[in-house]
Amino acid sequence: MSITNPSLDSRLPYFSGKAEVERTLLETGIPHTVLRPAVFFGGRDVLVNNIAWLLRRLPLFGIPRGAYGLRPIHVEDFARLAVERGGGRGEQSEVVDAVGPETLGYEELVRMVARAVGSRAAIVPMPRWAILLASRALGRALGDVPLTADEVDGLAADLLVTRGPPTGSIRFSAWLAENADVLGRAWANELARHYR
Repeated sequence: MSITNPSLDSRLPYFSGKAEVERTLLETGIPHTVLRPAVFFGGRDVLVNNIAWLLRRLPLFGIPRGAYGLRPIHVEDFARLAVERGGGRGEQSEVVDAVGPETLGYEELVRMVARAVGSRAAIVPMPRWAILLASRALGRALGDVPLTADEVDGLAADLLVTRGPPTGSIRFSAWLAENADVLGRAWANELARHYR
């Protein structure tokens, strides 16, 4: 499992680190499949759930200035893809963008979630520093790290979108309509989930 648009030259450690792992795997000569997801939704999703949580509770939701895309994939589509592609392809290795059928702008995704959960929050483009400052304050209150500078930079560099064909079939818009009632009812704490 990697990430969309990894690069050894990336100044973002997550993207350069994934590229390094891919290169090392390729150098082993062992046949393999690398799946490159961008953003997950469904299951125990953190990102979309926490966007909904904030939209349900705050009068203002800041988004980075600019137009940035993403290609979310449902966790079940990703699991299916992993089973299908992990079953062995002989001596061939492959790299697959694990992306859903919808390409969304980040602002579009936030506005879709806001409508789905009945939020009246003002969605306002803000400078990067203001979003990160708000994230740090929120993180202290919640005992979590809601957003990092690298995550904002990866989004702003359009690294969460690909142009290739979809490899998942579940549409974010349809899933959102079916799950709006439960989204954002509780904060999904990333630190508690993985480190406590």
